[in-house]
Amino acid sequence: MSGDHLHNDSQIEADFRLNDSHKHKDKHKDREHRHKEHKKDKDKDREKSKHSNSEHKDSEKKHKEKEKTKHKDGSSEKHKDKHKDRDKEKRKEEKIRASGDAKIKKEKENGFSSPPRIKDEPEDDGYFASPKEDIKPLKRPRDEDDADYKPKKIKTEDIKKEKKRKPEEEEDGKLKKPKNKDKDKKVPEPDNKKKKPKKEEEQKWKWWEEERYPEGIKWKFLEHKGPVFAPPYEPLPESVKFYYDGKVMKLSPKAEEVATFFAKMLDHEYTTKEIFRKNFFKDWRKEMTNEEKNTITSLSKCDFTHMNQYFKAQSEARKQMSKEEKLKIKEENEKLLKEYGFCIMDNHRERIANFKIEPPGLFLGRGNHPKTGMLKRRIMPEDIIINCSKDAKVPSPPPGHKWKEVRHDNKVTWLVSWTQNIQGSIKYIMLNPSSRIKGEKDWQKYETARRLKKCVDKIRNQYREDWKSKEMKVRQRAVALYFIDKLALRAGNEKEEGETADTVGCCSLRVEHINLHPELDGQEHVVEFDFPGKDSIRYYNKVPVERRVFKNLQLFMENKQPEDDLFDRLNTGILNKHLQDLMEGLTAKVFRTYNASITLQQQLKELTAPDENIPAKILSYNRANRAVAILCNHQRAPPKTFEKSMMNLQSKIDAKKDQLADARRNLKSAKADAKVMKDAKTKKVVESKKKAVQRLEEQLMKLEVQATEREENKQIALGTSKLNYLDPRITVAWCKKWGVPIEKIYNKTQREKFAWAMDMANEDFEF
Repeated sequence: MSGDHLHNDSQIEADFRLNDSHKHKDKHKDREHRHKEHKKDKDKDREKSKHSNSEHKDSEKKHKEKEKTKHKDGSSEKHKDKHKDRDKEKRKEEKIRASGDAKIKKEKENGFSSPPRIKDEPEDDGYFASPKEDIKPLKRPRDEDDADYKPKKIKTEDIKKEKKRKPEEEEDGKLKKPKNKDKDKKVPEPDNKKKKPKKEEEQKWKWWEEERYPEGIKWKFLEHKGPVFAPPYEPLPESVKFYYDGKVMKLSPKAEEVATFFAKMLDHEYTTKEIFRKNFFKDWRKEMTNEEKNTITSLSKCDFTHMNQYFKAQSEARKQMSKEEKLKIKEENEKLLKEYGFCIMDNHRERIANFKIEPPGLFLGRGNHPKTGMLKRRIMPEDIIINCSKDAKVPSPPPGHKWKEVRHDNKVTWLVSWTQNIQGSIKYIMLNPSSRIKGEKDWQKYETARRLKKCVDKIRNQYREDWKSKEMKVRQRAVALYFIDKLALRAGNEKEEGETADTVGCCSLRVEHINLHPELDGQEHVVEFDFPGKDSIRYYNKVPVERRVFKNLQLFMENKQPEDDLFDRLNTGILNKHLQDLMEGLTAKVFRTYNASITLQQQLKELTAPDENIPAKILSYNRANRAVAILCNHQRAPPKTFEKSMMNLQSKIDAKKDQLADARRNLKSAKADAKVMKDAKTKKVVESKKKAVQRLEEQLMKLEVQATEREENKQIALGTSKLNYLDPRITVAWCKKWGVPIEKIYNKTQREKFAWAMDMANEDFEF
């Protein structure tokens, strides 16, 4: 309340000063009005805390009317007396203010109190109003005051009180800073939004700063809600028909469900493969009734077309859903995620990776898998093993069901497990890659690879010596280890025939998979590799090798048939035991991780130029990553839309080139005008045209870099090596060193996964 009185008083005082400085005919009349109104309204002003805009306007009208009447009736003597009284009162008020309220004096600017007082009130109360609420009360008083008191006040004060204000100028300067701060705080909406993520980052669990558990212990407390099961099968509408041998046939619910799996894939190439069709029909018949088995004897007579059209229509309907319908589904998924997508591990809330059980369907497999087309059966609660801590609440199974088993094993990291019916493999529900357990595993993996760096020269010298060993077993092991080191080949596991696709690794290479060339393309001792690698991706490479390796390979191939093993006295067990003897924790995968990471680091040093801009540096990074992907044979089939997307990109590049040509012509003409006119305006035009050209040049370069990357990487999968084989600290250090935003290399999910590396690594990190 006192603040408002002071504000009103200061307004009146400013009026007096203003009128003193103005020399015009109505000077005395105006002062008389101000003095009388001040006396009459002073007590009222002190009782009122706030004045609205309308009240101010009404009072101003009254003032004007009173002025007119006073000027008509008033005498000059009375006016002089009143003027003296006013001056005396003014001096008294100045003395009171000077002695009693130094703070307000500091805050005064141009004769009225400055808004920092308003800014301080919310802080004192502990209440933070929204930015929109703050703007209105701050702006309105200022607008009114500024409208009444224009810059003339400053001039009169500077003329009259120049000496007095010298010591106050510094204080007023200080005041202006908080005033500017206030203005900044009027637009805090983006600031507030920026602060929120910072708070989240602060709350993130920095597990890498804590002491690690003893070897083998993964957690001390684990609680979760269990898995989410696939929804039950909904029978097809009566209008959707299945035809056998040209006639409509009604299928039993179980047989119909399996039939829908095949119908959904009718346009896929899998359904044309003989092995797929054979496996599907065999498993489908197991779900049929006896009557259906007797009727349906040939898959070629089955017509799934009507079913296929129904599912296509369903798919289109989902695409055409309204925003409200999509939002409803999104909300349901978020609700499910909130309930089942998180667990409590050691007093921390951790995200679960895959809390939904895979629905039943047809097994596809990778490559030419012998079991492709077989039926993946529906997983029931009775198939599920739950893992949680003893003192945790065990998740409840669906009504009418029970779990297969509940375990309390803190030496494993999975939450839920079950056995798949096709290959007998065990499936798991695990934690998200950003969790402590996954992060620790990654960190340990890269630290093991860094340990290999210290002893890799010793290991290489050892296997070179073993090439000359008298034992054939030792020679084969040494040559295999050379391939694993030099070519980053996988070890290659032993497989049962007919159970998996015929994929090959180093230890399982056959004679048919290599060709020896004493000389090829101007190089000596060249080995030509050609075999199906992991996921049936072809590995093809021509590599010059050392002479002794070449001679040993000739020796290993003597008197062998194409289908015989190249390393007939070696398997993965023997190789891994030898690797453990060389270094604790050493495996063929550690060699791949080491070679991938060291290659990235070397390539980044060679390819990164200090004077390049950000897009060019990112291109250098992707080229370094590409070298690693080629080393590790991370290939992919070109995307189906590759040609179309490249055409679209090229059209964008052409359009941008046209824009740039126009901008350069405009710049040239602007420079010509500037030479003739030689004024500031034309110079500004030239500068703006230059900036436009620079901006377009940068945009064109980005598009051209994008096109180069797409072309170079159309058959290379960069993601696999980036996520699984490259120490993320190398990338983080490179970004920090060259000022490349980490967001340009890692997306949000990857940044969460590698939070530990982003916190640990500085720009000087060396793998």
